[in-house]
Amino acid sequence: MYKKTNTDSVREEVRQYFKEGDYGIAIFAACLGISLALVGAVMLLILVKGFAHFMPNDLHSYEVRLSGSETTLKIAGEVAARERITHQVLIESGYTPAVKKDLYERILLKNGNRELGRDYRWILVDDILAKEQDPDLTLIERYSYGNFYGTPQSIKPINPATEELSISYEEGEGGEDADRGEWQAKLKSVLRYNKKIRKEMAKLQSKKIDKINYRLEKIRLETNRLKIRKEATAEKLQELEAKRTELYAMAQEAEEQLVLLDDQLNQHELHMLTADGTAVAINFSQIVRLYQSNQLGFGGRSKVYLARLAEFVSGKPRESNTEGGVFPAILGTVMMVLLMTIFVMPLGVITAFYLYIYAKQSFITRAIRIAVNNLAGVPSIVYGMFGLGFFVYTIGGSLDQLFYPEALPTPTFGSGGILWASLTLALLTLPVVIVSTEEGLTRIPRHLPEGSMALGATRFETLWRISLPIVSPSIMTGMILAIARATGEVAPLMLVGVVKLAPSLPLDGNFPFLHLDRKFMHLGFHIYDVGFQSPNVEAARPLIYATAALLLLVVLMLNSIAIIIRNRLRESYKNLS
Repeated sequence: MYKKTNTDSVREEVRQYFKEGDYGIAIFAACLGISLALVGAVMLLILVKGFAHFMPNDLHSYEVRLSGSETTLKIAGEVAARERITHQVLIESGYTPAVKKDLYERILLKNGNRELGRDYRWILVDDILAKEQDPDLTLIERYSYGNFYGTPQSIKPINPATEELSISYEEGEGGEDADRGEWQAKLKSVLRYNKKIRKEMAKLQSKKIDKINYRLEKIRLETNRLKIRKEATAEKLQELEAKRTELYAMAQEAEEQLVLLDDQLNQHELHMLTADGTAVAINFSQIVRLYQSNQLGFGGRSKVYLARLAEFVSGKPRESNTEGGVFPAILGTVMMVLLMTIFVMPLGVITAFYLYIYAKQSFITRAIRIAVNNLAGVPSIVYGMFGLGFFVYTIGGSLDQLFYPEALPTPTFGSGGILWASLTLALLTLPVVIVSTEEGLTRIPRHLPEGSMALGATRFETLWRISLPIVSPSIMTGMILAIARATGEVAPLMLVGVVKLAPSLPLDGNFPFLHLDRKFMHLGFHIYDVGFQSPNVEAARPLIYATAALLLLVVLMLNSIAIIIRNRLRESYKNLS
């Protein structure tokens, strides 16, 4: 008789394992784990690279041998990137190494000082003859021309006739450092004073000058409107002219105040010395902040980090969007998504309720559902072309002819704006809301609406009091999916209202406060512009990660709010089903 061996038992267990299908569960679990790991890795990479950009780096001065010669160059800055390249690639880039090797290591040095030459430079590690971490090496962030790296020499008044004395950084004899308390106090005093003046200038610009310009434009349009309607009587024109004259006087007074403040801003210069000995005078009005990274501890670096991060979130962009902040893009993105949600949710929910409850189930309704599902797969650029042709040129042009003829030929709604962008993305995300709402309606137990109508309620009362509360979590799910897709869309927005730099925000203090006709900035387009349209690719690369990380956080914030609302609705109405 055949005796069953251990091998046969193992084979039987393996056969039974595959027969029961347990291997499928393991495969699915592995695929899920890999997917989550990849998504997490991408998000972690973006967040780390994005927010690490604001941490101050160590500053070094180098003595470097130039390519193919014995000439040396003294340069200072911070390391922005490292890489290894082959000899062939190095030769093709036009660089002649002193020693032939298979692999070379080189660093990308951010040396700033754009007014003196290139602000980024690739340096072979083999060509570095000397390296020094000078504690006095200072980084200056400026409003124009990027960063400056050098050693401070003195603070001097711009007007030589002033009685104020200059203060030297080196007070000791023979180049030795002495007590620099007076110099540091003067530096902080000037920076603090300039910061105060800048706040006053910004307040004067936004609270007074911009409002005056806005009112002047309204008067110009009102004058044109009266002429077009042939209602321009001498009395009305004189009244408008009197208002215009008064506003011009106010504007001139405000401009004079702005000039005086600007003069107060330009009082001192900081004299610096570059690594190669070039003397440069920097006006304090151009300085955003300055710090000596090599002397900063953890607390000092954290303070600079938080200041730079706060500026990035709350400030305006500068230097072709490669520096400064992205607050206008954040505001534009959030406003566009909120407007899109206001437009798409009622339309999508009403459409789904009509198709499922009111419409007769026939070939037409089935064709409509198929069309809705197919619309979800249409490329977004097609929606952009539709929005440009229908919303901007057709509807917007008609609105200009009917209600804003006084502004023509300058378009009001006949050009891209945040309203048309929101409506275009509302159409793009409409299928998602319809499908999600209909799926929620199919899960409503039949006895609930039937019992409601049996008790005498009308179909609308049943819909409003029974169906809508039960299906509200599914509606919120559709809204979450719509927000997630709309926030990251860029292609259609390029045709219907987004711009590289908006001259004014869609939301401001001028009536009616929300200006739907204005163009706006968007975080997604900002990433595209900085990454592919920037004249300074090296300076733009870290900002791409930072903006992408911020866009992820905006999406997570909007979706988290919607998820919290959905969970509360689900908890509130769970007993109805």
